[in-house]
Amino acid sequence: MSILATKDTYVVIQGGPAGVNAARRMAEFCYMIKRPLNVLAFVYPPDAGKTNEIVYGSELVVVPVYKTIAEATAQHPAINTSLVYIGADRAYAAAKEALDDPRIRVVSMITEGVPEKDAKLLGKHARKLGKIFNGPSSIGVLSAGECRLGVIGGAFDNLIACKLYRPGSFGVITKSGGLSNEIIWLCSQFADGITTAIGIGGDAYPGTDYVTYLEMFEQDPQTKAVVIVGEMGGDLEERAAEWYAARPRRIKLIGIVSGFCQESLPKGMKFGHAGAKEGLKGEGSARSKTDALKKAGVLVPETFGGLGPAIKTVYEELLKAGDVTPIPEVPESALPKLPKPVEQSMKAGEVLVTPLIKTTISDDRGDEPLYDGYPASELINKGYDIPHVIGLLWNKRLLSKQEAEIIRRIIMLSADHGPCVSGALATIIAACAGIGMSQAVAAGLIMIGPRFGGAVTDAGRWFKYAVENKMSVNEFLAYMKQHVGPVPGIGHRVKSVRNPDKRVQELVSYVKGLGIPTPHLDFALEVEKATTAKKENLILNVDGTMAAVLVDLGFPVETLNGFFILARTIGLIGHWADQQRQGSRLIRLFDYLVNYAVPKRREVPPLH
Repeated sequence: MSILATKDTYVVIQGGPAGVNAARRMAEFCYMIKRPLNVLAFVYPPDAGKTNEIVYGSELVVVPVYKTIAEATAQHPAINTSLVYIGADRAYAAAKEALDDPRIRVVSMITEGVPEKDAKLLGKHARKLGKIFNGPSSIGVLSAGECRLGVIGGAFDNLIACKLYRPGSFGVITKSGGLSNEIIWLCSQFADGITTAIGIGGDAYPGTDYVTYLEMFEQDPQTKAVVIVGEMGGDLEERAAEWYAARPRRIKLIGIVSGFCQESLPKGMKFGHAGAKEGLKGEGSARSKTDALKKAGVLVPETFGGLGPAIKTVYEELLKAGDVTPIPEVPESALPKLPKPVEQSMKAGEVLVTPLIKTTISDDRGDEPLYDGYPASELINKGYDIPHVIGLLWNKRLLSKQEAEIIRRIIMLSADHGPCVSGALATIIAACAGIGMSQAVAAGLIMIGPRFGGAVTDAGRWFKYAVENKMSVNEFLAYMKQHVGPVPGIGHRVKSVRNPDKRVQELVSYVKGLGIPTPHLDFALEVEKATTAKKENLILNVDGTMAAVLVDLGFPVETLNGFFILARTIGLIGHWADQQRQGSRLIRLFDYLVNYAVPKRREVPPLH
């Protein structure tokens, strides 16, 4: 058996991230003992209506979050216990809300720094209602083989090492959360383990004292002995001694009190816990507490080092008297094991996982991103620029200075083309409708296609096709007319031989001036000669020029539109910001911009 935390305990956790972490630790314990997760709900008003996912073995359990305790218990009538992980300024209200709920019988508060007045009021209110308020500053409650409240007991490996997957014979009551784990371990190594361990918290006025829990252990036939760990300050230990001495008890009691160092230090100093403070006249000292326990017949070792042997002595006495029987050791192969995360299993070479995707361009698993193997910071510090990053991520190649300069010019020349083109217009309309930057820019980018910007990829594809197949200009034009249609990258609505595109002139002039091989650009310029001879606006436009140059630089055809998208995004963001600065209002087309090619108003005939 056990006390406070049993196989019939079902929990609501009041709190946010800290409470979720506690639930995850509790889920590990539930998984170890093969019990379904006993955390049924969270109460955390900021996240009300949401859910928290708690790992249970290799599964995820979805636990709902409510605004109030009443909502949680109404939806989950089995809830009878609350754990409070709320800040000190709100802990009182949260604990009282739980205590006032008729379904909840136990409230354990983990919160530290709770005002003494609040702790006193909560303890008094719980006693009035016949309920248990444990804490504040409690690490939790743990009943071996049955239930865990909070993070008491430590990590999963420690739960196994302390044999908490099955009950023993020793109860544990401590003020210190850290020492509770230590005493649990001692009981598992020098005896057969614990029934229930309770951290009552180290505040000056805990909600429940040693005596209350000793009475519960006395009524629990599974518990044969109890270890209490006290410290200087207050009178809880003296009251426990009085209780033990009042009449013969079924349970054997082992006690230890910390704080003898106070005898060498000034009176009135506080040690760690809020309640660990000896009075100025020596009241509540570790020595007076120890003497009281010894006088009551409690087994008190001289030092903490003697606590393990003392537990062993009591256990052997219980064995000799036949009050307990030895528990067979569980073979290591039969011990519960927590499923390993995939990453841990892969690192240990225990599992092979087929990757969902493959990347060959970047890796951010280290201290910084690697672009095709090159650390980003080193690229910056050695003078490389954005075009070089584009080369690495789009073409897996570190560009030369001249190549990078070509990319820089392409981006600059393509950044914007005024407000009237479809992409910019779409972004402006969206901005005027109050749409945010990302959505408005996306609206403009959606316009990029065969008729706006998309000619870059298509032009690159067909110029490359012609060069690879050693076509003449005439052969190419004939092929395009028969199989494709107009040549992508050739033609402009405004620009012509008489009104050339300065962007094209600038880019061609720079690239040709470098003296690098440009077979695709050369071919495109020859095509332009043939097409402009037929019609003067069938010039090589900026899309076609970009395409030919980029193919000459070795960029894959499928990436070419990316240069237009990247460059034009700069302009689209500018247009969005421009409309924001102006405070532009919603756009509606003027009637005179629409040709209403519909019938004149006419009478609707009767419906037959």
